[in-house]
Amino acid sequence: MDRNVLISKGLSKLLRHQADSAGVKLDVGGWAELDKVLAYGPIRSTKATLEDIRAVIANSDKTRFALKPNPSTNPAGDETSTDPAHFLIRANQGHSIKVESAELLQPITLEAGNFPPIAVHGTYLATWPAIEASGGLRKMNRNHVHFAQALPGEIQREVSGMRRDAEVLVYVDVEAALRDGAMTWWLSDNGVVLTEGDKEGLVASKYFKEVVVKVADVGTIWKDGEKVAEVPAGVQGKHVPSGRGRGGRVRGRGGRGQ
Repeated sequence: MDRNVLISKGLSKLLRHQADSAGVKLDVGGWAELDKVLAYGPIRSTKATLEDIRAVIANSDKTRFALKPNPSTNPAGDETSTDPAHFLIRANQGHSIKVESAELLQPITLEAGNFPPIAVHGTYLATWPAIEASGGLRKMNRNHVHFAQALPGEIQREVSGMRRDAEVLVYVDVEAALRDGAMTWWLSDNGVVLTEGDKEGLVASKYFKEVVVKVADVGTIWKDGEKVAEVPAGVQGKHVPSGRGRGGRVRGRGGRGQ
């Protein structure tokens, strides 16, 4: 595997899911001291340097991570420092470990009028029956359900918050959910739309603007919060990719929601 990919995977594993168990402290906004992160086993094994981290961040197709000067060790905010101890790093979204949304994310509100025209969640045919049966999208083991603001290929090849191989596209009416006061919505630095869901961690299906099945030209099966068609018998998608649970991620590390 490419070394930069290994570094990126190590950063995701640590900063999103395992900081507590690895003994790496995150502040309320999800920031960790970079020198401590570089000492984390899977990253240490790659012999990653500050420059490697800069390169991974710069070349990330989904802007997964952010780096900033550590005010405690780099009060002048020197971006050109070569000392890892002078910087903090965080994952922009995707956490299963507790962070404060208000410190990590920008609120989406009716007053600000910053709700996105498109919020689409990608999932798989294998998980769709469970989503319908549960009454909507659930955050599963993560802190939020994730939504993209575009589909891969419309604006760029990779889109944060959306897997390229998604088979079912769930478009959600963020404005309606805000008007109902049903849940809080957020925007990450890399453009992912997120919500914790309601008090049960659910984005109810009544907020589904449209659900589109991409497989076998099935097309629209939900519209304006109502089911309008069944997935035809015999239509099957790919199996949920190896290692992913119902939420599309490795079991035990949480998923993007169903």
